[in-house]
Amino acid sequence: MNVSAHIEAVYAEVCRRNPGEAEFHQAAAEVLESLAPALERHPEYADTGIVERLVEPERQLIFRVPWVDDQGAVQVNRGFRVEFNSALGPYKGGLRFHPSVNLGIVKFLGFEQIFKNALTGMAIGGGKGGADFDPKGRSDGEIMRFCQSFMTELYRHLGEHTDVPAGDIGVGGREIGYLFGQYRRITNRYESGVLTGKPVGWGGSHVRTEATGYGAVYFAQEMLATRGQNFEGRRVVVSGSGNVALYAVEKVHALGGRVVACSDSSGYLVDEDGIDLELLKQVKEVRRERVSAYAEAKRTARFSARGTVYDVACDIALPCATQNEVRCEDAVALVKNGILAVAEGANMPCTPEAVRVFREAGVLFGPGKAANAGGVATSALEMQQNAARDSWSFEQTESRLAEVMRGVHAECRTTAEAYGAGPEDYVFGANVAGFLRVARAMTAQGVI
Repeated sequence: MNVSAHIEAVYAEVCRRNPGEAEFHQAAAEVLESLAPALERHPEYADTGIVERLVEPERQLIFRVPWVDDQGAVQVNRGFRVEFNSALGPYKGGLRFHPSVNLGIVKFLGFEQIFKNALTGMAIGGGKGGADFDPKGRSDGEIMRFCQSFMTELYRHLGEHTDVPAGDIGVGGREIGYLFGQYRRITNRYESGVLTGKPVGWGGSHVRTEATGYGAVYFAQEMLATRGQNFEGRRVVVSGSGNVALYAVEKVHALGGRVVACSDSSGYLVDEDGIDLELLKQVKEVRRERVSAYAEAKRTARFSARGTVYDVACDIALPCATQNEVRCEDAVALVKNGILAVAEGANMPCTPEAVRVFREAGVLFGPGKAANAGGVATSALEMQQNAARDSWSFEQTESRLAEVMRGVHAECRTTAEAYGAGPEDYVFGANVAGFLRVARAMTAQGVI
């Protein structure tokens, strides 16, 4: 079999069967272009249609979500859950509430989740979901009614051994609480493991809130260590100012780095003294304001509504906002300013052109499916605690998170070297290592 022709045919079929889903096409292409060496060494995966099955979700759910706003008007949103692959365990992946959510975005996220979850070494499959609902500006009552309507449809597809959602953009502890309450009400079961990201007081795990941001920093730290470097004294830029970004800032500072800039959809903030995390949390989490309010409160800070956060010179960049935020020109600017490493805290935040610039320049680049695996890894740790009716300390859980991220880094590096790509090709290593683990399980379980 001509492996390259086979891969091209699979990708052409992905585009034909999923028209207009640009993000899903991009995610599929990024994985498929890495697989030729693996399929040449393991022709059985090509012969048994593993790749064709891998790019087709096991189940795609689209449903209506009607709810009543505070004015008594009926609103209608669209809900999604793509249960992509369960060869390694129950579907696992977050729920995103944002106006941009559509089927193509949910499929891209779910596809990425397959490989990310496989890299953790834990028994979790890949899935993703959400709705085109915008929680910004909505009252707690409106958000509760929306979540209850959303779960009233979705609950029949969930279960701790079936599909375990978590949070994502627009879905935090408040939303998880409302979703869990409705699931409990409908099913008459206190099934703690059906949702992760719960508050610690009733089934949640320590470090889950911090895990994705911490994990991205741990992965970057492991990459830097291969060159005898670390965060000490380094200038760092973090895009975004949500949950992932906040805790990436916290961990960078703990490791001796200095985060000098972060952003939101209105622009970016620069503070040469280093971002004051408590002030940023006050602005974003308590007052729910734009990052410009930080600059108004701190004399050493400035805000810009023009350009991007990547215009700020730095040694390390942690994109923690959303997909395709780092464009080719941003990557060129970062390389020109002497960037050492980039670790994706968000899902696919760098365009293919930006990734190419980093790789060609010899910049250490950690793709999201590896670098931001800490969130789902800690969700799996939460599932373990729920199954055992146990609760671990913050220190114990963080130690496990750090151990998982070291393992993910080592797996990417070892696989890339074993398949001839070179140990620093983390994109190749992550794609192939994740693929091989899923492919072995799919082969063992037959054609299903």
